[in-house]
Amino acid sequence: MSRRSFVQRLIAVGFTAPMATQILALGGVAMAQSASFYKPTKRGGGGALRLLWWQGPTLLNPHFAVGEKDLDGSRLFYEPLASWDADGHLNPILAAEIPSLQNGGLSADGDSVIRKLKPGVKWHDGTAFTADDVVFNWEYSRDPATAAVTIGTYRDVIVEKVNDLIIRVAFPKPTPFWAVAFVGPSGCIIPKHLFSEFKGKKSREAPTNMKPVGTGPYKFVQFQPGDLIRGELNPDYHMANRPYFDSIEMKGGGDAVSAARAVIQTGDFDFAWSMQVEDEVLQRMEKGGKGKAVYISGNNPETLFINFADPNTDVDGERSSIKVRHPVLSEPAVRKALSLLIDRETIKKAIYGRAGRISANYVNGPEEFVSKNTSWEFSIEKASALLDEAGWNRGADGIREKNGKKLKFVYQTTINGPRQKVQAIVKQACQKAGIDIELKSIVASVFFSSDVGNPDTFSKFYADLEVFASTMLQPDPGRFLNSFNSRNIAAKENKWQGTNFLRWVNKAYDAALEAADTETAPPIKRAAFYVKCNDLLWQDTALIPLMQRLVVHASSNTLRPALSGWTSATDNLQDWYRES
Repeated sequence: MSRRSFVQRLIAVGFTAPMATQILALGGVAMAQSASFYKPTKRGGGGALRLLWWQGPTLLNPHFAVGEKDLDGSRLFYEPLASWDADGHLNPILAAEIPSLQNGGLSADGDSVIRKLKPGVKWHDGTAFTADDVVFNWEYSRDPATAAVTIGTYRDVIVEKVNDLIIRVAFPKPTPFWAVAFVGPSGCIIPKHLFSEFKGKKSREAPTNMKPVGTGPYKFVQFQPGDLIRGELNPDYHMANRPYFDSIEMKGGGDAVSAARAVIQTGDFDFAWSMQVEDEVLQRMEKGGKGKAVYISGNNPETLFINFADPNTDVDGERSSIKVRHPVLSEPAVRKALSLLIDRETIKKAIYGRAGRISANYVNGPEEFVSKNTSWEFSIEKASALLDEAGWNRGADGIREKNGKKLKFVYQTTINGPRQKVQAIVKQACQKAGIDIELKSIVASVFFSSDVGNPDTFSKFYADLEVFASTMLQPDPGRFLNSFNSRNIAAKENKWQGTNFLRWVNKAYDAALEAADTETAPPIKRAAFYVKCNDLLWQDTALIPLMQRLVVHASSNTLRPALSGWTSATDNLQDWYRES
């Protein structure tokens, strides 16, 4: 989006021309609240809302949620200060307003933000929600002993209480995109009075990790990890006429195909999450069914991730340790050859259909952050020539080898129809180029588990290659790309909560991230740093994007879910309703 059109967009939603220009200079974050299309005029009366998450949540503490399923489950009960709507605008949830230069919430130099809290909000046990709770979440997360996945958000900021309903977030340097802390599902706030004794080393012992007491539209009733969450209407909810439904149930388990069928064909459920199902199958279900596939545009690249550490060497009880580099995949020629062996055209045509867009980029939106410098190609011949040149020669069994090492990789993913078919397509091309691929499929609830004792999680990455889709849960790529900052290596010492599960280290990448974090004007310069990060991932073949996958959910024909491509599925749950 051009500078001119961005300013026009802000003016169209209510900002004055000078204000729009100032917001642009502070990083171009769209902070206007879009119009609400919520229609119910009273609280309750809507019966039960039946949700089906075929990857069932395993815990209900947003600070420990390593996968979207756990964020979605936690978000049923906990709330952030603000959430993202479908247009990439911030909507206030526990906040009284969205900070701006006009209302004094944003400092002109970009080094702090004032957050005003909504008065009269209560936790589900009747305790008042105050600034003390917000400050505690900052203290809780930034303590390394807590081992929270949110530590990267809160580690370098200072949060202080101004009064019971106002906090100030100070940044160590000018920060153009301030809307990270306490925003979206990973910014949900847990109650100080129930977690204060469990900060630090005792964090995993808190009973409330499994029995949440939040501020949300539904109150906790029951949780069976990986299987079932139940909640009931919160009669004291702080938003008028909400929630519409009297109760909520999130059922976990099964697979994407059966989940799609349960909504679209049989109508047993109202909504099913993440329909990773071949498009042809979905179209058949939609004929004469009771529901439909819903497509949400955002940034969700289905990606082949490469392990830069050795998954087969144990270092003090830890495999895939950054202390031991991968003996084969650390070689650039091998990674480049793998990138040439991805038949994206076939993957789109045979599997993703309406839900797939071919791309070599890890960042595919918003438009100003999308690189025009990358390209992709499928060529078994070029991959073979590259390996020949690098000295990887075919052995008697047809598998390439060099210096006693063979091109044999374990390639893992979730038990999931489309992903397993992608595995087969990639394996076939690799075999033709002299690379042996052992396929491994793991139950999704295990693969994305937060259990530190589980050896098969994506973050431990005890394989050579793995594929899944990452989700950019905000309309700014800073946090998304910061996942691969060398400061965030997943390791035993942080209970594998670090987001850099590739164990990839690139100083130029880290420097570009740091530069973007402090670039306040003009916005195009900041975008250029993120484009550079995307390009460095591509140039070094640190990962291989397979497809820009639209988020696909299944919904009944009468349900009106409030969904956004810039956040998780349940982040605006208070606005869901049903039309008769």
